Amino acid sequence: MSKDPIIITHSASGATFTINPFGAHITSWTDADGRSLIFLSRDAIMDGTKAIRGGIPLCFPQFGQTDKRHSYPQHGFLRNNYWSTLEESKFDNEEAAGISMELALKDTIHARGGKWDVGTTLDCKCIFSVKIDGKTMTNTLTVENTGSDAFDFQVLLHTYYLVTDGMALDGAVCNVKGLEGYSVSDKVSGEEYILGSDPVTLPDGLIDRVYTAPEGNSDLDVTVAAGRNIVSLKAHGHVDGEEVPVSCVVWNPHAENAKKMPDFAEDQYLEMICVEPGMLSNVPMLKAGKSASFTQVMTCL
Repeated sequence: MSKDPIIITHSASGATFTINPFGAHITSWTDADGRSLIFLSRDAIMDGTKAIRGGIPLCFPQFGQTDKRHSYPQHGFLRNNYWSTLEESKFDNEEAAGISMELALKDTIHARGGKWDVGTTLDCKCIFSVKIDGKTMTNTLTVENTGSDAFDFQVLLHTYYLVTDGMALDGAVCNVKGLEGYSVSDKVSGEEYILGSDPVTLPDGLIDRVYTAPEGNSDLDVTVAAGRNIVSLKAHGHVDGEEVPVSCVVWNPHAENAKKMPDFAEDQYLEMICVEPGMLSNVPMLKAGKSASFTQVMTCL
């Protein structure tokens, strides 16, 4: 198993992305016009000793860390282990180029704990597939329950978008549109409310908010403005064929919290916005022998 980053190029358009086997972690994406869309901290640790800061971290079987005393590590174990390239999955044709990587629980060494600790009766295999064309990147994370017991879970793609010109705090050019009517849980202030018609912008301080879809609205369809980079983000998820509502997290550490992270340059909060789709609530148990899938589609506008 190679531990070297893999560069995938769509020859027909010139678009490229880089995926690191540690975490099946996308660390760069450049479209056919040469625009860099993904933020990576210049202080990110890339030697496999710590989850990579920036890019697109994969979160499963939980997002965050709901119980710091008894739970498994924050965001689960996908981002902290080496994945293998799925045999014959790399491709490059006129329409698109891509790759798939896989991680079985038996090969998961780091970030185990709780009911997923060594010796658990639970079992799973995850496959992460990525493809690009000139303007679009599609990510699909598939989870297969390969054990005999059902389990509950969450899935989230913790995408860091690069904000051009350091304009993250300028709401006129850095914002998220399309979350109107979503229920908001503000993890900083503790407030709970329904979002009105205004776009989501970054305040002059830490932002950490979960946006939950209103009833009857399963798929996510938003526009992320990140300076001169504007991206259409669509996401959908299914558990054993059943559609699951997609939530969205918006996060930026701001200056004070950036200083507390040794792998995050303290001034780079001005260069990023995290817009993170996921299946976080009302997610059915994944039964033995069944699978769940989660897809985000990002298109440069």
